[in-house]
Amino acid sequence: MSKNRQFDRRNFLRAGAIGGASLAAGCDCAPEDLPQMGGGLPSRELKMVTTWPKDFPGLGTMAERTAQFITEMSGGAMRVHVYAAGELVSAFESFDAVSTGAAELYHGAEYYWVGKSQAYPFFTAVPFGMTTSEIMAWTEFGGGQALWDELAANFNIKPFIAGNTGHQMGGWYKRPINSLEDVRGLKVRMPGIGGEVLRRIGGSAVALSGGEIYQALQSGAIDGTEWVGPWNDLAFGFYREAKYYYWPGFHEPGAQLGLGVNLDFWKSLTLPEKSIIKGACQRANHLSIAEYGHYNGIALDQLVQEHGVELREMPRDVMAALARETKVVLEEIAQTDDISGRIFESYKAALARSQKWGRISDEAFMSVRRDVFSL
Repeated sequence: MSKNRQFDRRNFLRAGAIGGASLAAGCDCAPEDLPQMGGGLPSRELKMVTTWPKDFPGLGTMAERTAQFITEMSGGAMRVHVYAAGELVSAFESFDAVSTGAAELYHGAEYYWVGKSQAYPFFTAVPFGMTTSEIMAWTEFGGGQALWDELAANFNIKPFIAGNTGHQMGGWYKRPINSLEDVRGLKVRMPGIGGEVLRRIGGSAVALSGGEIYQALQSGAIDGTEWVGPWNDLAFGFYREAKYYYWPGFHEPGAQLGLGVNLDFWKSLTLPEKSIIKGACQRANHLSIAEYGHYNGIALDQLVQEHGVELREMPRDVMAALARETKVVLEEIAQTDDISGRIFESYKAALARSQKWGRISDEAFMSVRRDVFSL
């Protein structure tokens, strides 16, 4: 790992921030004692390309676990080799690698494919949109998966949920943001619809893969960056270059990650093989939610208490401007084509349903708990 990346994996492990999962990118994810074949399944060697930096906790863990689970659950018949961003293809080339069949699988954030379709961000996160539980509900039970399948089939890909980071932070900034005027002209790493909304209120959004962010922040090429949340942000050491850490993250309230499977390859699989891949994704998704919930709290304490990070709430006039432009951008996307319009309408209806329930469940409970209870 280069010095500019500011990620010392050994120190991070000593801090107890990574569980027992393997993070070695480019590896064969099968345990040594696993049989070469299982259950009469045909033997397959599969390549998984990812959008994540090598040896990275959380995001890399999701990909590694998904690959490991496929290998284990198939009894070693389906052996998945994982390649970090840049090892086989660059982060943003992962989609095309799977679409063309150069690799069988990718693990990444669907909003990275916005150049393929403006509708793709709905399956990762959109500003002021769904939380983790809400986007899972929509995808699994509210019609989202069928629309995602239809969209991805245009590019010869079959998609699955394979992780979620939970609510993300608003980002790191070298200078304080006290009003909307302070946003104007700021160069900020922010992909997806969030980046477009930022541009609409006067900022300058820059698209960078994870491995490029620290150096850009260090050199002054960008004034601020969002990445994920305390756990991943601590690992990248952004606190060394930017003092102010803003909340809440308007742009990714529950960032869902995806596994893409080459559609021709998917159609060639038997039902048991398909069930193994789907089950591995669900298992990895479950663990990622728990993992981020646990380690974000630990990392936040470290950032504040050990590194003197200053937590700040994003000013309300900034949030109001972002919300106003988000509505405009989403409605524009809905007009792009038929599939984008149908995805938008489905998402909007599901969000309205979950908001009604959330107002008297999670929101109400957390507000009361904050005010009247502590251990």
